Amino acid sequence: MSFAVIKLLVTIIDLYWYLVIGMAIMSWLIAFDVINMRSSAAYSLWRTLNNLVEPVLNPIRSVLPDFGGVDISPVILLLLLQFLRDLIAGGAGFAFG
Repeated sequence: MSFAVIKLLVTIIDLYWYLVIGMAIMSWLIAFDVINMRSSAAYSLWRTLNNLVEPVLNPIRSVLPDFGGVDISPVILLLLLQFLRDLIAGGAGFAFG
C-alpha cells in the first residue's frame, strides 16, 4: 500500500479512537449528572457520538460476560483499534507516534 493510503487509514483509526474516548467521558458525565441532557447541544452531541460508536460496541458487548454493571466494551474497542493501527502501520514498515 502507498504511504498516503496507510496514513489515511491510521488517521481514521485515530479519529475513531477519540470518538470512543469522548463517548466514554460523556457517559460518565451524564451518569454523574454533570451534563444536563435537556440541553439541545448536549443531547445532539450525545446522539452523534452514540450513533457513531454504538454500532461497533454492541457486538463486543454481546460477547463479553456480565461484569456487574461495569461496561468494559469501550476499553476492548480501544485495544482493538490500537492493534489494528499497529498492524496497518507496522505491517507496512511505517512507524507512527
